[in-house]
Amino acid sequence: MEATVENIEKLDVTYDKQRDVLYISFGKPREADESKLTENDIVVRYRHGKVIGLTVISFSKRLPSEH
Repeated sequence: MEATVENIEKLDVTYDKQRDVLYISFGKPREADESKLTENDIVVRYRHGKVIGLTVISFSKRLPSEH
């Protein structure tokens, strides 16, 4: 599915440490009318065919480990 990103100039980023989920919204956060889960556990949220945000599941596991 090809889609455009809506309002990339304004990012709203929130991290829920308890659930280990990173929420990224392009523009003001709002409800999606469709979403797709990718192979790597990232939910792409759509509204009227445009990408309005991403939800990154198990975010801390994606960070490089410190040595």
